[in-house]
Amino acid sequence: MTADFAINGRFLSQGMTGVQRYASNVVEALHTAQPGSIAIHAPRQGALRLPEGLTVQRGGRFTGQLWEQLDLPRLQPGPLLNLCNTAPLRKENQVVCIHDANVFVAPESYGAAFRRAYQLMQPMIARRAMRVATVSEASARQLARHLPLRAAEIAVLPNGHEHALAWDPDRAEIAPAQIAPARPFILAIGSRARHKNLDLLTKIAPELDALGIDVVIAGGGGAIFAEESSGGPRLASNVRMLGRLSDDDLAWLMDRALCLAFPSWTEGFGLPLVEAMARGCAVVSSDRASMPEVCGAAGLLAAPDDPSAWVDHIAALAGSTQLRADLVGRGFEQVKRFSWGRSAAGYLELMQAGVAQTVPAPAPAAQPAGNMAVVVATRGRPAVVSATVRHLLATQTLKPRVVFISCTDPQDAGDLAALDEVVVLVGPPGSSAQRNTGIAAVPKGIDAVAFFDDDFVADPGWLAAAAQVFRDESSVTTLTGHVLADGIKGAGISFERACEIVATASREDGPAWIEPFSPYGCNMVFRASAIRDMAFDERLVLYGWLEDRDFGATLARRGGRMAKSGALRGVHMGVKSGRVAGERLGYSQVVNPVYMLRKRTMTARQVAGQIFRNMASNLVLAFRPEPFIDRRGRLRGNCMAVADLLRGRIEPERAAQIASARKTA
Repeated sequence: MTADFAINGRFLSQGMTGVQRYASNVVEALHTAQPGSIAIHAPRQGALRLPEGLTVQRGGRFTGQLWEQLDLPRLQPGPLLNLCNTAPLRKENQVVCIHDANVFVAPESYGAAFRRAYQLMQPMIARRAMRVATVSEASARQLARHLPLRAAEIAVLPNGHEHALAWDPDRAEIAPAQIAPARPFILAIGSRARHKNLDLLTKIAPELDALGIDVVIAGGGGAIFAEESSGGPRLASNVRMLGRLSDDDLAWLMDRALCLAFPSWTEGFGLPLVEAMARGCAVVSSDRASMPEVCGAAGLLAAPDDPSAWVDHIAALAGSTQLRADLVGRGFEQVKRFSWGRSAAGYLELMQAGVAQTVPAPAPAAQPAGNMAVVVATRGRPAVVSATVRHLLATQTLKPRVVFISCTDPQDAGDLAALDEVVVLVGPPGSSAQRNTGIAAVPKGIDAVAFFDDDFVADPGWLAAAAQVFRDESSVTTLTGHVLADGIKGAGISFERACEIVATASREDGPAWIEPFSPYGCNMVFRASAIRDMAFDERLVLYGWLEDRDFGATLARRGGRMAKSGALRGVHMGVKSGRVAGERLGYSQVVNPVYMLRKRTMTARQVAGQIFRNMASNLVLAFRPEPFIDRRGRLRGNCMAVADLLRGRIEPERAAQIASARKTA
C-alpha cells in the first residue's frame, strides 16, 4: 500500500536546523503510521541524510531551488506535501508548511538574497497551495498579516518532543570536556541570527558571574542569516561559546543546566523549549510571538528587552530548588501537548480531506493584563467623551490599566472623574499639548499607549488585538486601526448608530494588514518604550492628522515598523460641536505641510499633493458648501497662509490666533 501523495525530500540534502528536524520527525511519524507507504522525492545529485527504513526516490537534473521548481513537479504530478517553507510555485495540489513569517517580521536577520527570494516566493505559494500549515497559533497570526491568507485557514501542526527523549548524554563528547562541573550554568541554544537576541545573555553575563553562574551558548550560524558585525564588547569570562553540537551533547547540557534561557524576539515555534522541558530542564523564555503559547505555565517569561527581569528569574531559580522542581514538573505536563504522531496524523488528514482535526491547539497563553494605557484628548464635549469612554471601559475584552482624559478644564471630562479607571489631567490647550500631557503621565510598567479621539467608538477587541500584535511582532512600534465609518466626511454619526455599526460589522470588513502606514490619530497605539521620551510637536496646534503624521515620521527615523491592522476597528463619529473654525483649519492645511517639509517629516511631493487637494476641494465646494463644513472659511484661511508663505512666514501656531466669524470647520 502506498500513500496517495508524495513528500518533497529536498530537506534530506540540507543541514539540520529546526526546520529540517521538523520535516524529519514528521516523515518518521508518517512512516510509523503507514509503514512502507510514504513516497519521498529527492535530488539525484549530492549526499542525503537517508532516514532509517524509508525509501527515497532520487531523480532530476538539478539541485536546490532549481530541482524543487523544475524537477519536482515533473517527478510528482500528484498531491505533494512540503514541510520546509518552500514548494514548487506552479503546483496547486499541494500542502505547504511555512514555519514562520520571520523574513517579514525580522528581515534584518537574513541575507539580502535569501530575504528577497522568500518575500517573493511565499505569497505566491500561499495563493496557489491547496492548504498552508504552520507550527503555532502565533505563527498563523503572523502569516495572516503578511501573506494572502486568513489565520483561520491555516492548519496549526506543531513540533513534537519525543525525539529529545532518545538523545543519549553518555555519548556526549564536546560538552563534558568544555564545561566545568563546579559552577551552575544557564544554557542558550540558537544561531547568531539577530532575532535570536543572544546578545542579551552576554550583556547580563557579568551580573550572573557575580551570582556564580556561567553562560553556555550552543549553536552556529547559517548561510541564510545576515552576518553579525565583528565589533562589540569583549565577552565576559563566564561565557562559553561551544558552537554547533550533537544532540547527545545537547542532552548532556540540558540535563545539567540550571535552565534553558531563550530570549528570542520572534520564533515560529521555539523547538529548544519543548526539548528542554522534555528532558527536565527548567525554562526562562521571551514573552513574545509563539513562546508564551509553547511554554504555557511551564516557563518563567520575560520581555526580550528587559535584562533585569532575566537576571531576576535566573537568580530566583538558582536560589530555590522548589521553584525549579515546580517548573520541571509543569514542563513534563506541557510537552504532552506536542507530539510528532499527532502532527503527522494531522498532515494525513490534510492530504486526504483538506482539513486537520486530530491535533488540538495548545492551551492559549494568558492574555496580557493591565499593560495598556489610553489617552483621550478632549475639549468642550463632556457628553460625547463621557459616552465613548464609558463604552470603552464597559466593553473592552482587555481592560486598560488607566484611561487619561486630557483637557483644559476639568468640566470637559464630564462625569468621568468619578470612575476608578479614569484619571483627569488638566493642561494647556491643543491636541498636541493635550496628548503630551497624557504621555507625561503614563506610569512605568505600561507596554502600550493608545490614543483615541473623544468621538471614537472602539470595537470590544481593539485593545486585546493591539496587545496581541505587539506580543507577536516585536519590531512593530505603531498601529492604526481600521475606521468602519467616519462621520467627519458627512453630517456626523450618532453614538447609538456608531455602537450599532461596530456590533454588526463583519470581521472581513476592511484590510487585514497594511504596512507601512502612517498613524491616524482617531485610533492609534504605540509601544510605550518607543515613545517614552518623545512628544507631539506643539507648534502644530490645530490640524490633528498632520500632527499624527509628523509624530509618526519622527518615530520612523528611530526604526521600527508602522502598520494598519484590520483587527483594530471602530467608528469615528465626526461630532461637529467644539471643532475648530474654518479659517484656522484652512490656514493649517497650507502652513503645516510646509513646516513639516522643513522638518523633513513630509516630502516635497507629499506637501504639494496635500496642499493642492485641500485648496482645490475648498475652492470647488465653496460655491455650494456642505452645511456642516465651512468651505469658504477654509478657503480664506488657505489664502492667508499662502500670503504668509510668500512673506517667508512659516508659523503654524499662528492658526490659533486667527479670528473667525464661524466655529465649524
